[in-house]
Amino acid sequence: MKAVLITFDQAYYDRIISLLDRLNCRGFTSWERVQGRGSKSGEPHYGTHAWPAMNSAIISVVEDGRVEPLLEELHEMDKKTEQLGLRAFVWDINQAI
Repeated sequence: MKAVLITFDQAYYDRIISLLDRLNCRGFTSWERVQGRGSKSGEPHYGTHAWPAMNSAIISVVEDGRVEPLLEELHEMDKKTEQLGLRAFVWDINQAI
């Protein structure tokens, strides 16, 4: 099992939920308002007057075989609208109850 943390501009939310559904990644936890700034490019997402955009985040624990298809589709989504910002991070899950 792997944990996939996806951070993204709020505009992506519905598309990411649809993607998780389509790939049978059923369980997830989401955070609606996440502030941040990309490490390479893009504008900050602080929810302030100067930087009004906001991010969201979703973490989903998925079977190993679902990780690559998920990352590939997320990467394609990001390439189409890079200015919005979307990142995904993967961790091994050693134990769950």
